[in-house]
Amino acid sequence: MASTRSDIPSTMRRKFLSTLVFGAGSLVLSACGGGGANSSNAADSSTKTGPNTNTSTGSQDTSEPTPSTAAGSQSASDASPGMASGTHGVSDTGPNGVLIDTSFGVKGDGTTNDRVALQAAIDGSVGQILLITGQSRIDITGLTLRSNTHIRFAQGASIKLLAHNTDWYQMMRIWDVSNVNIESPYLDGSKSLNAATSGEWGMGISIAGSSNVTITSPTTIDCWGDGIYIANSYIEDGVTSKAVTITNHLADGCRRQGVTIISGDTITFDHPVWQNIGGTAPQAGLDIEPNDNTAVFRAIRIVSPKTLGCAGPGIQIDLGSLAGPVAKTVDIQITNHIDNSQTDGPFSVGGLEPSGYIVTGAITSTNPVWKENWYLGDWMPSGPNVSVVNPTIG
Repeated sequence: MASTRSDIPSTMRRKFLSTLVFGAGSLVLSACGGGGANSSNAADSSTKTGPNTNTSTGSQDTSEPTPSTAAGSQSASDASPGMASGTHGVSDTGPNGVLIDTSFGVKGDGTTNDRVALQAAIDGSVGQILLITGQSRIDITGLTLRSNTHIRFAQGASIKLLAHNTDWYQMMRIWDVSNVNIESPYLDGSKSLNAATSGEWGMGISIAGSSNVTITSPTTIDCWGDGIYIANSYIEDGVTSKAVTITNHLADGCRRQGVTIISGDTITFDHPVWQNIGGTAPQAGLDIEPNDNTAVFRAIRIVSPKTLGCAGPGIQIDLGSLAGPVAKTVDIQITNHIDNSQTDGPFSVGGLEPSGYIVTGAITSTNPVWKENWYLGDWMPSGPNVSVVNPTIG
């Protein structure tokens, strides 16, 4: 079956081709794109819970500005949502002990600025397990994790930003470190408490130039930018985030993306749910988009993702800035993607115009279930092979 489509989504921000060709069970394209499909009722909703959020429109750059020292303490009159906290059933899980955040002066009362005490707890628990027990508030300076950090959030524990006025923050920074393990973090970016009116760089968890990072069941809600952001080191050239595994991520109500991958080697997201993303472009559940030719996209695995109610594409891959003097090979595999978009589509790929530079490899989406068809935009004939295998559309 062949079809054409002229209404190309604005989120790709580039000129799109207009022809889509389907095979019997597999779709393989390397230099053609576009497509249309019938819509039906929405995909199944997530079994995880999160706040309902309103979204607005906007168009911003996808990159994060060069890091600088964030501002200091803030204040707020409201408290985090009431959730039960405690340490019931917590015990030593091995030779390393479990340290309680309150032993470092953390209040966890939903009002006090606990940022300094939490940072002291992180610094003082390297090589051991730090247990977060209450509803902590922090200012936009955020928290810096160390190598060999292991943080566990007790049931109902959370960290929420105090009122602020900034377009740039990282609630948790995992920068240039290794062997980090975070269990069940719940991070609230408090976008309704942000007096800023523009920008897009407020991140729940920012990973840059780090290796052997494992994050289990993270929840990142209402971030000014992205729930999770993965990039190269900001400090040392050529250091790529590597061996990052994130399981059961829920991003809800973030303004720009559920997740952005700027660069990464062996990055796995297993069963994520990225929902209700909207407020500033691209407004995608996942955006894979390099800043420049230094980026790496090796062994990127997105397993059983759900993108629900996103204002932009469910998953967007825009490689326009990747081509350069260093030849690149791309390896991105997405399996069992479920998307309920009826606006900008479930899957958009584009940005690679003929330039004389070498970019090869493969981008594959296997067994997706989509309400609409997908898009392939500007793409050099010698670029990575783009395949959609065994799709269910409509």
